[in-house]
Amino acid sequence: MANPFLDQLRHLLSGTPGHRELDLALRMLAKHRASLIENTHVARAGTVIQRGPFAGMEYPVKSAEGARLPRLLGAYEHGLAPIIDTIVARAYPLVIDVGSTEGYYAVGLARRMPGATIWARDANPRAVAACAELALVNGVSDRVQTGGILDHADLAICASQPTVIICDIEGAEDQLLDPIAAPALSQADILVEVHEVMKPGLLESLTRRFAATHDITRIDRQIDLAALPDWMAGSSDMDRLLALWEWRAGDTPWLWLQVKT
Repeated sequence: MANPFLDQLRHLLSGTPGHRELDLALRMLAKHRASLIENTHVARAGTVIQRGPFAGMEYPVKSAEGARLPRLLGAYEHGLAPIIDTIVARAYPLVIDVGSTEGYYAVGLARRMPGATIWARDANPRAVAACAELALVNGVSDRVQTGGILDHADLAICASQPTVIICDIEGAEDQLLDPIAAPALSQADILVEVHEVMKPGLLESLTRRFAATHDITRIDRQIDLAALPDWMAGSSDMDRLLALWEWRAGDTPWLWLQVKT
């Protein structure tokens, strides 16, 4: 019986594999192993997020982008935890989550911000459906408004009420976060993942665009070793690292842009 996973792995490692082939093969094996660790965790602990800013959230849906297990452990994007707490404390009436995938931030913030409306937008219809399911499971579907691609005209709403934008759109932030095309961006706080690995120079470009209107903080990757579950105490170092691995392939720092007061 054909096994596409093994067939692709054999193809990558046939002959004398180079750096690229070895890197792709290692990522394939690491993702496969990480998925097995995730299955073990779910069997032991279920699908409730264990800790972090969204502790207690039910998370039965599969990840539409990146690894699911760090989300379940509460270790996902650990460096953003203080920013998430700040967003909650400020009680913005509108949260716009662009590139919402299955709704980790959209639903998580809806649970913690009962007075907020959340726009959860994603170009992937399967991600939109998963986000709607996650919102329903967590009892916040009345305030999480799912939809597809968001454009500059949609962002005009930022001028009418306090708004925070969370943006993770795989390099397309270069086009969307343009204060000339969308002037209301100057009035919104923005948390954006910058895909410098895809577009070198994008970090500098975005910083320059918003320097006059926003105070800018850079947040780099952090790993929360304390989030590892007790059952992994006897696991290998490799498995413990894979449990926290978010499947990133390169540099993706975040910028926290706060409107100057």
